[in-house]
Amino acid sequence: MLKPKSLLLLMFALVMAFTTACSSGGDNKNASEKEGEQSPPAEEVKLTQDDPGWKVDTSPITFDWYINFAWFPNKWGEDITSQYVTEKTGVNINFIVPAGNETEKMNTMIASGTLPDFITLDWNNDAVKKMIEGELVLPLNELAEQYDPYFFKVTDPGKVSWYTKDDGNIYGYPNASSSPKDYEKFSDNITSNQTFLVRKDMYEALGKPDMRTPEGFLKALEDAKKMFPDVNGQPLIPLGLHDFHEKGNYSLESYIQNFLAIPLEKEGKLYDRSTDPEYVKWLKTLRQANEKGLLSKDIFVDKRPQMEEKIAQGRYFAMLYQRSDMANQQNVLYANDPNSVYIAVDGPANSNLDQPTLSGPSISGWTLTLISKDVKDKARAIRFLSYLISEEGQRDLYLGKQGVTWDTIDGKDQFLPEVVELLNSDRGAFDKKYGASHTFWMMMDTNMTPAWAPPAVEPFKQMEDWTRGKAHSFSQFDQLDPDGSSEEGIINDKVLTEWGKTLPKLLLSSSDAEFDQVWNDYLAKRESLGFAKVQEYRQKEYEENVKKLEEFLK
Repeated sequence: MLKPKSLLLLMFALVMAFTTACSSGGDNKNASEKEGEQSPPAEEVKLTQDDPGWKVDTSPITFDWYINFAWFPNKWGEDITSQYVTEKTGVNINFIVPAGNETEKMNTMIASGTLPDFITLDWNNDAVKKMIEGELVLPLNELAEQYDPYFFKVTDPGKVSWYTKDDGNIYGYPNASSSPKDYEKFSDNITSNQTFLVRKDMYEALGKPDMRTPEGFLKALEDAKKMFPDVNGQPLIPLGLHDFHEKGNYSLESYIQNFLAIPLEKEGKLYDRSTDPEYVKWLKTLRQANEKGLLSKDIFVDKRPQMEEKIAQGRYFAMLYQRSDMANQQNVLYANDPNSVYIAVDGPANSNLDQPTLSGPSISGWTLTLISKDVKDKARAIRFLSYLISEEGQRDLYLGKQGVTWDTIDGKDQFLPEVVELLNSDRGAFDKKYGASHTFWMMMDTNMTPAWAPPAVEPFKQMEDWTRGKAHSFSQFDQLDPDGSSEEGIINDKVLTEWGKTLPKLLLSSSDAEFDQVWNDYLAKRESLGFAKVQEYRQKEYEENVKKLEEFLK
């Protein structure tokens, strides 16, 4: 007769044996087992590229997903769309967002050697290379080969090739990515986020001034400050920019250079746009603006939350700013007074008044999403990623739940009328209630989702339409910068840090002579740091990119 302890051990062994036979061992389980049949262990489930792997196991699981943007406000599971995706796939997400400096948070996590399950960050962030070289993230292709061949069916071969490293592995997949072939296919439907914006009522009251020349630009800012010294009791800010940081200001670098249509290369050689006479002339124009009291101190210190508050108050007259970054604020202004919104107009231009060459989506995209080596379930992770990339996942994340947020109306899958109404009137409330239309943008395919998007309406349509025909692919100029730990990378980091210190000094110079001195000191310092080595490295990478893209176009 078995003793109680032996009986307990035997029962435990039987339970464990049964559990092992019926479960996935932590990776998956056969969700389609028939009554009376025993499902095979996960390792025996054979999937092909035609099998959406996520359907194998839809049991509850929660992944930690790090978003390297302190401004990201949304929570998973509080809206209809994310609840629907969790109900369908079993996957719940716990978003982790840095409370302060993103770089510090990312570096701290890398130094610890432990990362959340998923990581999303700018594709050109130094942390991407650090994570790959530190073997902190897993090759997506290897995960797909082992657990989910469907990945290879739903991903774009060009994008996979673009992000494949020298070791033959791809570690991250992009969002908002467009290849040169996409530009051929979608043509004028491709738009840019880069805009020069003015407050509509103020601009019209000034007689719609031409702001393409330095003279016209300065006069418009001056006139706006005189005519509208304050907005609801607070001082007008004549010009708004993206925020200044330790390595510069996006508005005053490639952004304005694109408005000036400065080439990125000449006769196959990378062109140093920052030394172009047109660019230097416009930096001096901004120095003059400051001398005339037209650059508010706020623009040198404000970060995105402060800027968003001031945009919603309509305190800026003009802005070199991305239109998509101010959707919520535009809605607030539009609700208060449709004439107080921001509209896109022709902004700073070169001496020939050439049309700007704005940056459209590139093959590199906006962000990369990677899977950590510490991921709690490799199979579920790669299968969920494949689902998000697939057309099914794109539809689910963009449209939400059929019959609740969308339906097939007049032969087209589209939002229900009341959903569109909230989308167009209160984006923040829309995100919280419905969670659709790129609320969760980590894997958004901006070539696929326009098929379901409602027609653009004001106050967004004018800004979007203004960019049509002006957007260009600059894919060949992506991923040129050296690894941060290499000799060239260390030099590049020092040069960028030096630029971050120099840019405000240029704008705050008391005269053109002082500007010239600061500028020449910067160029000399840049040269002494070894900038030529960085340029040599970047030229080689550029030539490799050109070859890669030629392959995609065949």
